[in-house]
Amino acid sequence: MAFFGGGGFAGGGGRPGQPVGGLPFAGIPPEMMAGVKKLLDKEPEHHVDHIPFSPIQREQKGFSLGHLIRPQRAAMAVGVVLVFIETITLQIGPLLTQRAVDRGMIPGNFGVVVTMAALYIGAVAVNSVIGGYRIAWTGKIGQKLMYSLRVRVFSHIQRLSLSFFTDEKAGRIMTRMTSDIEALTELLQDGLINLIVQGFTLFFVVAVLFSMNVQLALIVVFAIVPVMTIMTLWFRSRSERSYERVRERISDVMADLQESLSGIRIVTAYNRQRYNKVKHRNIVGDHKVANEKAAKVAAVYGPGTDAVGTLGQAVVLLLGGWMVLDGRLQIGQLIAFVLYLSAFFAPIQQLVQLYNQYQSGQAAVAKIRELLDTDPSVPELPGATELPPVRGEITFEGVSFGYVPDQPVLRDVDLTIAAGETFSLVGTTGAGKSTIAKLVTRFYDPTEGRVLVDGHDLQGVTLASLRRQLGVVPQEPFLFAGSLRDNIAFARPEATDDELIEACRAVGLDELVDRLPQGLDTAVFERGSSLSSGERQLLALARAFLAQPRVLILDEATSSLDLRSEAIIERALDNLLEGRTAIIIAHRLSTAMRADRIAVVNDGRIVELGPHDDLVAQGGVYATMYATWTSHMSDGRPEQHPAPT
Repeated sequence: MAFFGGGGFAGGGGRPGQPVGGLPFAGIPPEMMAGVKKLLDKEPEHHVDHIPFSPIQREQKGFSLGHLIRPQRAAMAVGVVLVFIETITLQIGPLLTQRAVDRGMIPGNFGVVVTMAALYIGAVAVNSVIGGYRIAWTGKIGQKLMYSLRVRVFSHIQRLSLSFFTDEKAGRIMTRMTSDIEALTELLQDGLINLIVQGFTLFFVVAVLFSMNVQLALIVVFAIVPVMTIMTLWFRSRSERSYERVRERISDVMADLQESLSGIRIVTAYNRQRYNKVKHRNIVGDHKVANEKAAKVAAVYGPGTDAVGTLGQAVVLLLGGWMVLDGRLQIGQLIAFVLYLSAFFAPIQQLVQLYNQYQSGQAAVAKIRELLDTDPSVPELPGATELPPVRGEITFEGVSFGYVPDQPVLRDVDLTIAAGETFSLVGTTGAGKSTIAKLVTRFYDPTEGRVLVDGHDLQGVTLASLRRQLGVVPQEPFLFAGSLRDNIAFARPEATDDELIEACRAVGLDELVDRLPQGLDTAVFERGSSLSSGERQLLALARAFLAQPRVLILDEATSSLDLRSEAIIERALDNLLEGRTAIIIAHRLSTAMRADRIAVVNDGRIVELGPHDDLVAQGGVYATMYATWTSHMSDGRPEQHPAPT
């Protein structure tokens, strides 16, 4: 087929200088194949688990840290035991020092000093071993929890309806899966464990302080701790708001970045790089300001607690020294008390820093909870039944619908499309043509009325059984990064090579596949950027053919093509539409004329309905559109009629 030469369809967007069909060579060079084979031979077998998926959310709402940790509570209990042992071995040093001074150095008993030193070294060794094992253990638990959370969030995103993605920025959704989950990872792997460590440390140190000297311990607990508590409560109230703002601003940064990357061609074409830079700088600046406010709060609290801790040590040293001189306290006890006092204030300061992490994690939990608590706007009912194989009769009964409440797009639509009929929708932009197609695929539910297929109300059948029998070819088909094989077999990954070749042959894609160096394994870049518009459309038609749908919806599938490419696509459509119910949203009257019946949609209503010849004979809206089109064609101009866009 000659139209595949020279970078793709004529006028279809192929790139000069690329190999046949617009696809660059993206396979493995022959000289590297031997090395690749050796690597593959060493690669271990990977077991692929069967992962069930249900469009009905069966998980408990109100996501929290407790819900996340609960499945691993037994493993967490083991981690707590390890933390307890680690804390004891870490904090026993000052106690051994006190005994070495009071029972060894002062009496001159060198054996006690040696024994205490040996026990100290043993405690350090045990602490190192237990600490290493604890880090590995808790790290494994954290990764398991994050794995399950990522799968849970991704599954829920797959479950949500089209309206959610229309209303929500993609960058914000990406933030939930990236920075929010990363914040939770840090909290689980470092924050919570350190919280337990510092908690055990405080409990152990307080117990030892009271066992050494009640008076000094009371001074610490009732004079210094209240001041630290007041400062901590102040920090908590201020930092909570600050970290909430930080999470909001990082979502804005991600959303703007994603939008700029997706629209990079338009940005370049309209020379908007400088404007985008200024806009992104302002958004990043808001994020910086939010972080600076959080840092200022921490900057007041951190040095403040340091000052209180140092003052407390000075007071204890003064009073303790007086007690030593008075004979009420041994020198070793004072040394141990001062050492433990450092260990007492350090956990409090650490707990504050951990609270920063906790606040960041809690802000992330709130955002993830908001996402997981979002219900699909098009739910699958718990008692939904499997839709049996259909003939393809589609019925609209009094259907009204609006994307925004009180702003209807469709009004009281009554329509029946016969099984096996090719049905075309024409009308002005915004008339409701695409909305009718979206209701058939149940991307949305009508606000009034019913949509039925072979007499089955779509709201009473399972989504999977419905969409297995539907095929959709959009105006701009989406192709995924991968190979030709991956994209054609998207709806049927288990399809054989013979079935793939048959699908390519049916739509006229086989000659391109034969000419490519890797055949079906030839790489397709992200969004199909290595293909021309016509090639992308043919690939989408092959994908639909392979899925063998009973009902096919073509949403202006030829509107972006030149006349020659359109003729080629329409020949492919003849094979694809045979024996199927087809709904064609027509951009050009030449496409609409091929349908068995045509519906003219205007202001959310079907104002004319019938075969092409009958509608022309009626002398109504369609006849006016057809007269304008024929006059353009007789003048030698390409079809540019604005009405059916």
